[in-house]
Amino acid sequence: MNHTIIQEREGINQFYAKIYGFVGLGIGISAIVAALMLTSLSGVLQAVLLGNRVIYYGAIFLELALVFMASNMAMKNSPAALPLFLTYSALNGFTMSFIVAMYTQQTVLAAFVSSALMFFVMAGLGMMVKKDLSGMGRALTGALIGVLLASLVNIFLQSSGLSYLISYIMVVIFAGLIAWDNQKIRLVYEQTNGQAGLGWVVSLALSLYLDFVNLFLSILRILGRND
Repeated sequence: MNHTIIQEREGINQFYAKIYGFVGLGIGISAIVAALMLTSLSGVLQAVLLGNRVIYYGAIFLELALVFMASNMAMKNSPAALPLFLTYSALNGFTMSFIVAMYTQQTVLAAFVSSALMFFVMAGLGMMVKKDLSGMGRALTGALIGVLLASLVNIFLQSSGLSYLISYIMVVIFAGLIAWDNQKIRLVYEQTNGQAGLGWVVSLALSLYLDFVNLFLSILRILGRND
């Protein structure tokens, strides 16, 4: 009995490690691309900002397409899910560089450290909590849709107060989603009897990657209010 429990714990730990390996890889690729855009490729960044903004907006739309494609391939357990996820991570690093460029290095570092600490705290809660968080996850997903609609409206209103309120709400939403997505990892492992394929791994990694990136951007907007 004890041997079975130990094997099960080792199996789920390996499943978590595999998923977090892809999450780390995705974040690492994004960070490297963003760093290159801000240093050795800063001329490209300036050229896009000054006269070729269509490239930036085109990259945003391509990102959305890649997210849907990667999610679709992951659910089909297709090997194409992984390269799509990695391509998305690189493209996201490109687009994030334009946002990060508006803030000081100290603010960016503080936002990253704060995001990482909050991410691991909420991830730990999601792993340990026995209560089913699916109801909370659905509520947060609904709230996220509402916040995104408010963000679209604010593009026309240009209200700084609403913008920062949205950022605070986004922090709460993605903190909760991090806990839920981590609980889903255990549920997927149990439902598949430890035989979840690469598609599930990429799908779960993509969710956590998006949680972290959006948490980071929200905290960055809050901390960089005066930048």
